Amino acid sequence: MQGTGLDIYKVFGYCALLVAGFAAIALATAFMPGRAAAFWPFYTNADAASGGPMPASRTPVLAAATNLDPNPDKGLSDSLQTSGGRALLASGGPSGTTADIVGTTQSDRISVYVVRPGDTISDIAKMFNVSVNTIVWANNLSGVKDVHPGDTLVILPISGVERTIAKGDTLKSLAKKYGADAEEIAQFNGLDPAEPLQIGSTIIIPGGEIAPKAPAKKPSLKIGNEPYLGGGGSAQPGYYSNPVPGAVLTQRIHGWNGVDFGAARGTPIHAAADGTIIIARSNGAWNGGYGNYVVITHDNGSQTLYSHMKSAIVSSGQFVSSGQIIGYVGSTGLSTGTHLHFEVRGAANPFRNCPVGGICTPQ
Repeated sequence: MQGTGLDIYKVFGYCALLVAGFAAIALATAFMPGRAAAFWPFYTNADAASGGPMPASRTPVLAAATNLDPNPDKGLSDSLQTSGGRALLASGGPSGTTADIVGTTQSDRISVYVVRPGDTISDIAKMFNVSVNTIVWANNLSGVKDVHPGDTLVILPISGVERTIAKGDTLKSLAKKYGADAEEIAQFNGLDPAEPLQIGSTIIIPGGEIAPKAPAKKPSLKIGNEPYLGGGGSAQPGYYSNPVPGAVLTQRIHGWNGVDFGAARGTPIHAAADGTIIIARSNGAWNGGYGNYVVITHDNGSQTLYSHMKSAIVSSGQFVSSGQIIGYVGSTGLSTGTHLHFEVRGAANPFRNCPVGGICTPQ
C-alpha cells in the first residue's frame, strides 16, 4: 500500500507539472507579436484591432457614434456674391442645450435660451449657428461678457449680407445699396456712426438684400410654398385673424415676411391665432429693432411676431386665444411712426396680397 500511495503522489505531481507547462506556453503565446490582440480587449491601433477575435452571432456588436451634423459651419451662399457682398442665410436653433439638439430646425424660427453656469456667448452662438453679434444685438447686451446664469436670451436668426468694406463705403451708402438701415448696421456691428469704415474689414448688414443682376419677375402669389425675404412657407387659409381689425395696411411684405398696419397709439393688438407666448418684451429697449414685441408659437408649427408695441400685456408661457388682446400699438424700436409690424414665420403671411392703403381680410 505504501508503494501504491507513492505512485499516486507521483501521478499527481506529473499532472501538476503538465498543467504548469501548458499555462506557461499559453502565456508566452499570448504576448507574442501579432497575438496580443486576441487576449487584450482595449485596442490602441488599427493593426491590433484587426487581429482580434470575431464576435459570435449571438454577441452584440457596438456601433460607433456618428455626428448628426458633420458640417455645422453652414450659412454662407457663395453663389450669391456680388460686389464684394454675399447673402447670409441664418439658422435658428431649438431651446435647450447642445445635448438636446438632434437635428436642424427651420431657418426662420426665433428661439429662447436660458443661460447656464459656464455658458459663454460664443458657446451659445455656436449652439444655434448664429453670430455672436446676433445675440448681443438682439438682447441689448453691453458686450460679450454680459451674460449670467439664469438670463433669458432671445435668439433672432439674422438674415442679411456680408460685406467687405471697400474704398468709398459708408453706412449710408451700404444701407441704400442693400435696402437696409444705417443705424441697424452700426448697432449690429458695434460701429461708431461718426467714424469712417475701415477698408478691408468685414461687416454684416442685417436685413440687407442683394439686388439681382437681371430684372426679376414679380414673385408668384399663388397658394403654396411662398418664400419672402427669409420668411414664408405654405399658405394657411382661414387660420389667422387680423391682429388689428379695421387697420389700414401701410406696407406690404418686407423684412422677414412681415407687413405693417397703421393705427393710432394705444390701439389694441390681438393674437392672430391660438398659441403660447414664447417672448414678451416690454422694456422699451431696442431689442433688435423690434422694440416692445411679442412672439407666439402656434400648433401649425408657425410663429407670429408683433412689434413696435407701446406695451405688451402678456407674459412668456401664457396661452392666448385667437383675438385676445396681447398689447397696444406704439412706435418703439426701429420705427418711424405708430404702427404694428406683423410677421409670420413658417407660413405665408395672410396679408401678402393686400393692397397698400386698404383694409384687408386675411387669406
